[in-house]
Amino acid sequence: MAFEKAKVLKAAEKFLSQGKINAAIKEYRQIIKHDPQDLTAVNMLGDLFARAGQKDEAISCFSQIAEHYRAQEFRLKAIAMYRKIEKLKPRDPETANILGELYAAQGLIVDARAQFLIVADGYTRAGEARKTLAVLHRIADLDPNNTNVRIQLAEGYLKERMENEAAKAFGEAAKRLLENGDLEKSHSAYVRALELKSNDKTLLRGLLSVTSALGTAEDAAEILEKAVADMPDDPDLAAMLADAYVAADDAPGAERATALLLARDPDGYRRYIEVARVYLKLGQEDEAVRVLGEILERMLAAREESDLLELVDEILARAPEHVGGLRLLARIHWWQRDIDKLRSVLERLAESAEAAGMVEDERYALTQLIRLAPDESRYAERLETIGGALDEEVEPHQRDDFAADVVPTFESFAIVAESAEIVDNNASEPPAEFEWNSVASNNSTNISFADLNEGGESEQVVPEQAFVDPFAQDFALGYSNPAEAPVNPSDDSEAGPRKGALIKQELESVDFYIAQGYSDIALDTLEILERQFGPDPEFASRRAQLDAAKSATTTIEFESNSAPAPVSAAEVETIIVADEAAHGIAEQSSPSIPNAAPTSSGIDSGLAEIFEEFRVEAEGDQNPVAEDFETHYNMATAYKEMDLLDEAIREFQAAAGLTGAGDNTPRFLQCCNMLGHCFVQKGLPQAAVLWFKKGLDVPGRGAEEYKALQYELGSAYEQMGDLTRAVGAFTEVYGVDVGYRDVADRLQDLQARQKKKKK
Repeated sequence: MAFEKAKVLKAAEKFLSQGKINAAIKEYRQIIKHDPQDLTAVNMLGDLFARAGQKDEAISCFSQIAEHYRAQEFRLKAIAMYRKIEKLKPRDPETANILGELYAAQGLIVDARAQFLIVADGYTRAGEARKTLAVLHRIADLDPNNTNVRIQLAEGYLKERMENEAAKAFGEAAKRLLENGDLEKSHSAYVRALELKSNDKTLLRGLLSVTSALGTAEDAAEILEKAVADMPDDPDLAAMLADAYVAADDAPGAERATALLLARDPDGYRRYIEVARVYLKLGQEDEAVRVLGEILERMLAAREESDLLELVDEILARAPEHVGGLRLLARIHWWQRDIDKLRSVLERLAESAEAAGMVEDERYALTQLIRLAPDESRYAERLETIGGALDEEVEPHQRDDFAADVVPTFESFAIVAESAEIVDNNASEPPAEFEWNSVASNNSTNISFADLNEGGESEQVVPEQAFVDPFAQDFALGYSNPAEAPVNPSDDSEAGPRKGALIKQELESVDFYIAQGYSDIALDTLEILERQFGPDPEFASRRAQLDAAKSATTTIEFESNSAPAPVSAAEVETIIVADEAAHGIAEQSSPSIPNAAPTSSGIDSGLAEIFEEFRVEAEGDQNPVAEDFETHYNMATAYKEMDLLDEAIREFQAAAGLTGAGDNTPRFLQCCNMLGHCFVQKGLPQAAVLWFKKGLDVPGRGAEEYKALQYELGSAYEQMGDLTRAVGAFTEVYGVDVGYRDVADRLQDLQARQKKKKK
């Protein structure tokens, strides 16, 4: 015999009207047996079980519906069902944990925290301190700005000797305190965290930030020194140590830490710029010049002369006659091929050196000025006055105020020597050539400072001490073209070996540029070498490397510009799963409010105090003013869709209480309308009339809203049996819109009923 669902449902409703709950349960069991997916029937069966006092069976029904909604990510509906379960089984840790996660996912922090406290209370009474702390950590995560709770949690971890967790909690609190500007408390929390995990880089970085803000970066430097000693090969720690000394304005310490860092990462040479800034801040221009001199060639090779110029200009703004600073500026302008600025700087250098009594520096500047401007007799006259041009036999001088001291591990970029040669002042001899735009080889450890003294007339060249600039021939004899001024092979008996040495050294520079990706510089250098020395197989080999690299780059770019392959994005279904922390709770967990001390089998009083502070703070946060309108309204809507009218009314009323008729939003009107419908559906038309009238009194409502509320008000009056008021309400709607819904038919029917009643 076929199952007739409608017939069985009618029988169940009949039994309900007669108060025969058990008979109705039997009928609903039949419905669910034949249609297990009828959630409405399952919900009704659960309600009947609850009325009959069969709580376990009711919970089983509600759990089936709740899990269905949770799996489908209908969180509000799932919450509604779990709240029904909660009423039947108050303070159940497993239910509370699921509700807590659902509330958290919906952003209902206060409700989530209240549920997690129930879970924590269960663990506390079961004596499972670590699980309690895990749940309290989850509560703390709900409100990251609550640093007090986080610090209390850390104290709890310490009591349980969970040092890693305690350090993490202290660190999280310290970070949030730093963001909030509470520097002293942040510093204290970082120190406590580092006492537990002394070499944690995240904590050390945070400590550096807070001490820098407090102006006590030397404290961080002291702690970082110990960390670096424990982990000497960690570049991150060395970098933090250098930053700490820079923040503390400790230039020697910053220089030492930077050298330590560059021993492991040579590409970090730019950190010396900050060291130079600190020296300059301390008024030690000589040291600033020395440090800049040590990275000058590397920065020029990387085309970072603008950063150099900024610092050198600042040095010279403070000390306009600083000889070392002027020599740095001369080297930069030489690199830039800016003749006018170069000549101006050399003149300033000569004047400053003369004023300071630094004869060798003055001779150096005058020698180069004679090459730049051979017609200016005053340079030659002054040079003769101070003893003539630089003597070839004189050892390269190294001044204390310029690039004399080499930073460890960075020797290849130090500027340590000045090559010397004799400039023949005989007018019959052509002026010596001037070196132009040389880049130091990466492999040489004795490259001179932008040596402007190397000329074509030298009897001997020592490549390890001086570097002949490849642009020298371009500048010789008033910028003559090399083709117009060929080199006489008989000028130097050692021209062959010298040429080979120069080519070898220049090719090392080219190889360096290729390796670093400076293809344009490498190509320019090769062109200059070819003009200066003619074709060479080694030059052709480097050109081939550059061409190959260019081809590879072009191919990659072409391929990257082609149509990309379609990328499929799989849909990820996220299902909220209850935290494992809820499982394993002792069945004897007390349902009482967690405001008493733990039982004798529980944890120590210290953790009990922490738990109590969590509870008190949670209760203190339950302020209706701070509650969210949308949360209550959406929850009420979910309840209404599930025909849970009492819960829906409660939530709609809470939402209405958070707004008002004069808040210039439609929120209060929406609540009035929904409450009216809920009361009508529940069979309480008097209450519905109350809310529909409140809706009609809302200022600023539209014409459509007015018609809808009047229509519903008329329906409520009709349900009450007040035909006169019902006719009045429908008449108002009919008067403004005769075609609104079925108002004409209903009005006619009501009028007919009135006449019949009068008879």
